[in-house]
Amino acid sequence: MSAAVKYTLGRLGLFVAVLAGLWFVDMDIFLKLILALAFSAALSFFLLRGFRDDMAEEMAEAAERRRAEKERLRSALAGDDQPSTDQPTTNPTPPTDEPPR
Repeated sequence: MSAAVKYTLGRLGLFVAVLAGLWFVDMDIFLKLILALAFSAALSFFLLRGFRDDMAEEMAEAAERRRAEKERLRSALAGDDQPSTDQPTTNPTPPTDEPPR
């Protein structure tokens, strides 16, 4: 499961938990929703730090991959297409047991 999904489910879970805690308090439902949203946001800042950091790391890695792919495509379109060291080189002739001629 991705870190973004974990963080989102954590935020929703905190909201539901705080709303359940406020359910039996005698006040308007709109005020309960606003308070649950505010308290769950504050709690998530402390309780979901690990999930948030993991999500930020995933996003940074994805941005780096997109940047590298964009640069590779730009150089290919500009005619500077040279074999990349990231891609494995392929041998055009398969190896055989026969000696070379």
